Amino acid sequence: MLLSYLRTICLYLVLILVVRLMGKRQIGEMEPAEFVVTMLIANLAAIPMQDSGIPLLSGLVPILTVLGVQLILAVASMRFISFRRLLCGKPVILIREGTIDQTNLRRARITLDELTEHLRWRAPPWRRPSSRSCGAVACAWPAPPTTPS
Repeated sequence: MLLSYLRTICLYLVLILVVRLMGKRQIGEMEPAEFVVTMLIANLAAIPMQDSGIPLLSGLVPILTVLGVQLILAVASMRFISFRRLLCGKPVILIREGTIDQTNLRRARITLDELTEHLRWRAPPWRRPSSRSCGAVACAWPAPPTTPS
């Protein structure tokens, strides 16, 4: 029984380290690929945590392998815009010049009710709401007025 507790604590500490190294934010801000990696790591950690017959190293190696692949993909997505668009998607403009773009709303699978709910939380004047690949709606604010010096 003590061995199970020690294995669980060890895996927990490794998972915290892995998640910190990947630079994860809130779950609502995750890109789809980041969410998949998080779910995969959780699954990989559960197996050696439940079965004491499986060596702990057999659980750590796949977790560290997923970490390595995630870090390589993160560097590649920072360097290559086309790869980032493939992996993370592209923001979709939902309102252009004050008019709701119904085509882009359907493409982002956001209803008009969801859009207005998101916009209620933002003070006017919102300009260019866009849907991010993580499901959030972002608003581009107008540039602040410049005063002559």
